[in-house]
Amino acid sequence: MSADDLILTTLAETIALHERVKQGDLKPLTDAAAAIVVSLRQGGTLFIFGNGGSASDAQHVAAELVGRFQRERAAMAAIALTTDTSVLTSIGNDYSFERIFERQIEALGRRGDVAFGISTSGQSPNVIAALSAARARGLGTIALTGRDGGAVGKAASIHVNVPSESTARTQEVHRTLLHVICDLVERAFSSLMTS
Repeated sequence: MSADDLILTTLAETIALHERVKQGDLKPLTDAAAAIVVSLRQGGTLFIFGNGGSASDAQHVAAELVGRFQRERAAMAAIALTTDTSVLTSIGNDYSFERIFERQIEALGRRGDVAFGISTSGQSPNVIAALSAARARGLGTIALTGRDGGAVGKAASIHVNVPSESTARTQEVHRTLLHVICDLVERAFSSLMTS
């Protein structure tokens, strides 16, 4: 396959997956944004987490909400549970890697906050553990997954799924959906400032 063919094939695949998601049920996406808005309006915090590429997506969303996405508005309370290396390595060492997000939810999460787990496989044990801990503590729970959503999708109250076996294509659509969530959340707060 030539470089041009690879580029065209990749673009065609990601466009096709975006189109498939576009034709699917969009309610979980709007429900996710609405849950975040309700929590933030009540003084809650969004905790977002995942592994690998999903960790970078978590950090990206936190940056967009604490800083800004496209509009001027008040800063929003969003924390990526993937960024504090001392916390991550101490929990991983003293307990297990499976508890790196769960333990942070136990320490920081309060009723009314939102825990948002991202997993392209839908099977990440540490994401499942954190979502389960969050539900037990009265946090809202959102999962963004790939494949069929797996146990991660089942562990959350709101499940946004990108039905693809390809990790790369799933991550590309995840980024688009996360931007949509940021846009919806930001619009809700921007309209408050201008009204």
